[in-house]
Amino acid sequence: MTTQRETVVLVHGLYVHGLWMYLLECWLEQSGYRTVNFSYPSMTRTPAENAADLHALLEHQETPVVHFLAHSMGGLVVRHLFHNYPKQRPGRVVTLGTPHQGSYAARMMHYSGLGFFVGQALGEGLMGGAPAWTAPNQIGSIAGTLNVGFSLLFPGMPEPADGMIAVVETQLPGMTDHLCLPVSHMQMLVDPTTVTQACAFFATGRFRHPRSDGKLLD
Repeated sequence: MTTQRETVVLVHGLYVHGLWMYLLECWLEQSGYRTVNFSYPSMTRTPAENAADLHALLEHQETPVVHFLAHSMGGLVVRHLFHNYPKQRPGRVVTLGTPHQGSYAARMMHYSGLGFFVGQALGEGLMGGAPAWTAPNQIGSIAGTLNVGFSLLFPGMPEPADGMIAVVETQLPGMTDHLCLPVSHMQMLVDPTTVTQACAFFATGRFRHPRSDGKLLD
């Protein structure tokens, strides 16, 4: 169990609301973390603009250690946060299905004239171009490999993928660790293994990777 000296800030992805992070939030609180669930307008403001609102929220937090658990585009918001407001408190960052290299699906929508379905999220975000990770805070990326979902609408998406984001898109120069789980893009939000792995990274800076016999490393 952690102490209430550590906060985890949850940052959701495109189209949804902070309520979609509620189950992860409950599990984190059961693990002893204080939580803050950041909800923002993902379609009508750019990732950088939403990062400014996140920074304003963080100024009112008093815990000395602040971690981040960000799903999908939420991870790009966090990257803008650390780039534009580099004086962040100690803590670690875990991204879930975040297209750090840009999103093939978003590019296909944009080039086919359907960019309005993504809105302002394209700018320095889903099309690529998010700031490089140069923060001292360790960042770990979790990718899903259960390829069910919208990927069927976008033939040619690199595999493996989580139904929305390809595993290769979740790679980030400067990341400390990377882990693949057999879950889909939205299943990460209700998967207990995902939050267990996030907690492991918050505590140690590493995920618990399977050994050759299938058991998890301590």
